[in-house]
Amino acid sequence: MPRAVPPRRKAAARQAVPRWKRRKEARPAEIVAAGLELFVERGFAATRLEEVARRAGVTKGTLYLYFASKEALFKAVVRETIVPAIARAEALAERHTGTARALFEELARGMWREHTESAMAGIPKLITAEAGNFPELARFYYEEVVKRGHAVFANVLRRGIANGEFRPVHVPSAVKLAIAPLLHAAALKQSILKCVPEAFDAKQYIDTHITIFLDGVRQAPVVDTPNA
Repeated sequence: MPRAVPPRRKAAARQAVPRWKRRKEARPAEIVAAGLELFVERGFAATRLEEVARRAGVTKGTLYLYFASKEALFKAVVRETIVPAIARAEALAERHTGTARALFEELARGMWREHTESAMAGIPKLITAEAGNFPELARFYYEEVVKRGHAVFANVLRRGIANGEFRPVHVPSAVKLAIAPLLHAAALKQSILKCVPEAFDAKQYIDTHITIFLDGVRQAPVVDTPNA
């Protein structure tokens, strides 16, 4: 007659399976997180998949079960970090019912936070530095991130022009002028300003940029002048 299994041992056996399943399901996210860290630390070219696997706590063979190449891993990093931030901005713009000026400010501050205070902050600098050597990745980043991000700000500017808040401007150029100072400062924070953080007042910078940009596109009030 088979020996009865104590209840505690049965419970432990039942719990072991869910823990294993959760661990297996978590592996892609753990690999992506390790990839993000190493891409930011070392750049795309210098990052090796065996190092990513080691940091993620898996074998290189396990990594290849989920990502066929370093390029595939990088695309997953972008799609799971930066692309969701773009989607949040799109959703914010879609539901916003206030002024275009207020929406622009909220989006600009949100973009600043995403690019300076989150783990993904080093990715734009990486793309800028290595785009020439990896044009396919640069094109991927442009299509999935840059175009969508620019479209959000372009729609805000067009909304402001249509309702009379903003004066008519060349929208594609204005979008680049709105975003470029944010990316430039974010890149500095990832490099020079890590060594001399006291040289940069982030709050003052973003406040000044938003004020100057919005004053520049603001529709000037019509002033009646008496006839001479």
